[in-house]
Amino acid sequence: MADDEPLLEVERAFGREGVYTGPEVAERAGLDDEFLRTIRRAQGLPVVENDERAYDERDVEAARTLKLLRDAGLSDEGVLDVTRAFSRAMTQVVGAVRTFVTDELVEPDAPADEVSERLSQAARGLGPQVGPMLGYLFEEHLREQIRSDMIGQAGPSSATARQTKDVCVCFADLVGFTKLGESVEAERLGGIASQLEKLAAEVAQPPVKLVKTIGDAVMLVSPETAPLLDAVLELARRAEDDNSGIPLLRVGIARGQALNRWGDWYGSPVNLASRVTGVARPGSVLVTEDVKEAAEDGYRWSFAGARRLKGVHGAVPLHRVRPAEGAEEGVGGRR
Repeated sequence: MADDEPLLEVERAFGREGVYTGPEVAERAGLDDEFLRTIRRAQGLPVVENDERAYDERDVEAARTLKLLRDAGLSDEGVLDVTRAFSRAMTQVVGAVRTFVTDELVEPDAPADEVSERLSQAARGLGPQVGPMLGYLFEEHLREQIRSDMIGQAGPSSATARQTKDVCVCFADLVGFTKLGESVEAERLGGIASQLEKLAAEVAQPPVKLVKTIGDAVMLVSPETAPLLDAVLELARRAEDDNSGIPLLRVGIARGQALNRWGDWYGSPVNLASRVTGVARPGSVLVTEDVKEAAEDGYRWSFAGARRLKGVHGAVPLHRVRPAEGAEEGVGGRR
């Protein structure tokens, strides 16, 4: 088999054939070539020489989509920001799928032609399925965020106000996760996020509930304050363990009336907890005044100052919570 035959097999599996040069793609899409090259770099994809025919009709269609975004009034910088976000997410998705397929289908030390054939077969089978799945997930996550924005800004309607519950809401996210993605392989990055979800599921014992994962963060909710504090202090302790495999966490907690719909929670404490998480220091658990007042004895507190948070009126007093003196490091005193 020729040295480049495995690579050609991959191209055939994806039905790709170089027809156009980069400038020809730009011309057919109505874009300037330099902008298209900048976009491709933001996508994390290679940029070939101008005279190399490495692109086909799918590349032209993708470029035309960019043209539509531009024509809709989005700035070039905005388009680039969205492109980078898609690229980071897609790198993780593809890395996870590649690892799974390789582990399942390819024997260790298999020859290159066998590896190429098996992975190409998997690509032919997965390709038509993954596209619709990604489109579905994008729409669902977008809908969730719009729901949250609408309820958070307008507040629950009179019809739903009676259905709100007083709950504690917590977000815990991985410190420096985005920057970490620039220096580690996608497989390891996906493993780190999965490990956080696994640890969160382990500490989320009733009445604490793991609601969802959001990229590099997890969301937990509890009607009772102390169990949630115990859970997140334990989560932070486990994250600090040298064997956890994940970076430090930063945690933000707020309490208030929230609406439970479609398996998720909406309302001011959700938005506030997210904002508090954003200003928490690495390795710390930061809470609002309402959370501190609702907590029972068994914790150490230190005032972290009053902070102005985006989208929140006035300065918000914040407190850092730690385990009680004599309690196991990182675990709430009510254990």
